[in-house]
Amino acid sequence: MRTLPIILVAISLVTGGLFPLAGARADERPNDPDHVHKAHAIAMHGEPKYGPDFTHFDYLNPDAPKGGFVRLSSPGTFDSFNRYIPKGTAAGIGYQTLMYEGDDEAFTLYGLIAESVEWPEDRSWIIFNLRPEARWHDGVPITADDVIYSLATLKEKGIPQYRLYYHNVTAAEKLGPRRVKFTFSGGVNRELPLIMGQLPVMPKHYWEAEGRDFSQTTLEPPLTSGPYRIGDFEAGRFIELKRVEDYWGKDLPVSRGRDNFDRIRIDFYRDETVTREALKAGDIDIFIEYSAKDWALTYDIAALHDGSLVKKKFEDHSSGGMQAYFINTRRAKFQDRRLRRALAYVYDFKWLNKNIYYGLYEQPNSYFYGTELAASGLPTGEELKILERFRGRVPEEVFTTPYSMPETDGSGFSRANLKKAFELLAEAGWEVRDLRLTNVATGEPMSLEILAHQQSLERAVLPFIRNLKRLGIDARLTVVDTSQYINRLRDYDFDMIISGSRQSLSPGNEQREYWGSMAADQPDSRNLAGIKDPVVDELIDLVISAPDRESLVARTRALDRVLLWGHYTIPNLARPFTPYVYWDMFGMPEKTPLRGTSSSFWWVDPAKAEAVGTRRRARN
Repeated sequence: MRTLPIILVAISLVTGGLFPLAGARADERPNDPDHVHKAHAIAMHGEPKYGPDFTHFDYLNPDAPKGGFVRLSSPGTFDSFNRYIPKGTAAGIGYQTLMYEGDDEAFTLYGLIAESVEWPEDRSWIIFNLRPEARWHDGVPITADDVIYSLATLKEKGIPQYRLYYHNVTAAEKLGPRRVKFTFSGGVNRELPLIMGQLPVMPKHYWEAEGRDFSQTTLEPPLTSGPYRIGDFEAGRFIELKRVEDYWGKDLPVSRGRDNFDRIRIDFYRDETVTREALKAGDIDIFIEYSAKDWALTYDIAALHDGSLVKKKFEDHSSGGMQAYFINTRRAKFQDRRLRRALAYVYDFKWLNKNIYYGLYEQPNSYFYGTELAASGLPTGEELKILERFRGRVPEEVFTTPYSMPETDGSGFSRANLKKAFELLAEAGWEVRDLRLTNVATGEPMSLEILAHQQSLERAVLPFIRNLKRLGIDARLTVVDTSQYINRLRDYDFDMIISGSRQSLSPGNEQREYWGSMAADQPDSRNLAGIKDPVVDELIDLVISAPDRESLVARTRALDRVLLWGHYTIPNLARPFTPYVYWDMFGMPEKTPLRGTSSSFWWVDPAKAEAVGTRRRARN
C-alpha cells in the first residue's frame, strides 16, 4: 500500500504498484449509465496515457540487458518476511498486485496479474480477468480463488489499515476460474476500482497448508509470483534476492525494462555511519543519502573525484508532502490548537537549513507541497464554495489568512517569536511558574518527548529542544532501537514524532488513514496526529467522490487548508529530488519519470563495472 510510517523494508525492485483506475476507450458512451467499459488499463480521471497495444513505458529501456549483481543496504534489522501483518519487523518481497501503476501519470493502472478490467459508468463494481499464464513460483496458476482469499485474509488478519481500505467492498464473487468481481457500497467512490487493482494477491494453497498461519511472523521465504525470489538470508543481517529466469510476466508491457539484476543483496546496518563507510569501501553499490550534512561533507574522497563514485540528485515529482513533527493530539495536553501553534513559533527552519541542512531543503507550507493540489493564498472559486459549508466549524483564518510557518530572523532564537508563543500559550491556559510552563487549571507542568530511531537526527532536533526549553517546557529527545520504535509507534506512545507525509498525485481513500477519525485509534494506522474532526472526515469524503480532476484539485486544497490551520504538525522540510550516491557501473534510461527514478530501472553496464573495478584496485 502507500507508504507506511513504520520501518518496513520495502524492496521497490520486486513490488508492484498500488492505487488508481483508468480510462475510457473510444467505444465508451459516457452518458450511458448502463454501459460497461472493458480495457487494459483504468485511470482515476481521464484516459490512460498508453493504449492497449503499448509495448513498454516510455521511461524504461525495453532492451536493458539482464544480469549482474548489485548490493544495497537497509537500516535496522528484520525478523519476519510477512510484511502484511502488525507484528514483527518485516523485510523481503511483497506480493504482486492485480495491476501495476505507471510512474509517469497521476494515477493510472495497467494490467499485471489481470489481463483486462471491466467496470460500469458509476464504478459501483469492477471485474478482473486474470492472465492464463500468471502462476506462482511452484507452477500453480493464479486464480480467482487466490484473489478472493487475499482480500478476506488482509481484512481479517492484516495491518488494520486494510480494514479501512476495503471497508466499502461488500462482495467478492468468483465468476470463473480466472474472473472475479468486487462490488462496492458507500456512494460515489471513483477510486475503489483502482484500489482493488492494487490488491496484493497471495497463494491460497500455500497459506492454507498445514502449519502455516498468516497472522504470525515467519522467516520461511514466502511463495510469490514476481520477478525475484528470496535466496540466501540471515535474520537481521542480509537477504539475497535471485531473479526468476522463467518469470511468467517478464515480457509484459509493464515489465519490459524493469528488474534487470540477476542477484540483489540487501545488507542491514544499525548505524548510518557504518553504512556510508561500507558504501565508500565498495561493499554497497547504491545508496540514497538522507543526511544533508553527509551529502555535503562525507563523500570528498578519491573515488568521487575520479568519477568512480557518483552523487546525483534525481528529480522526483511523484507526490507532494513533507517531513514534519507530528503532534500526538490523543494526549490531553496537545488538544488545544493554540498550544500546537505556539510550538511552531520556536522552530527556526531558516537557521537549521543554513547551519544543519547546508541549504539543501525547502520549508513546506502544504501537505501536498510542490503540486497543484497544494492550498495557497486565499481560497477562491470551487474551493471557497466548499469551505463555505463549514464556516463556523473551521478556524476563521481558513478564509482570512494564507497559511505559512512563522517567519524567523534566522538567528536560531527569535525573541519576537518567543513573545508570540507565550501569548498563544496564555490564551490556551498555560503560564510559566518557577521557570516551568504550567497548566493554569491543573497545575501540571508541560513535558514533551520527541521520539526517534536515528541518532543522526540529534543535530537537527536539539536546537528545537533548546528553544522549547526557553518556553519552560521539559523537552527531550529519546532515541530508541528499531523494535522499540515500531512498538511505540503502533501504540501511539509518543508526544511528538518526526515522520514523512508523502502524498499521492491523486489523493483518495488513503486520506482516511492519514487524517480520518476511524483511523485515529486503530493500532498501527497512519493517522499519527490522532485527528478526530468531523469536518476533516467530510472533506475526505468529498475528495474521494470527486468526479473529475478539476474538482479533485479544489477539494484537496480545501482539505489541505483545514489541516494546516489545525496545526497538527510542525512542517520541517521538503525536497523535490532524491539524492543518490552510487558506483558508476550502471546504465540508466534517458528519461526520468514523474515519480523519479528507481534502481529497478537500472542495469549493470559490464564495461563501466570493469572500469570502476580497475580504478578501485589501483587505489588500493
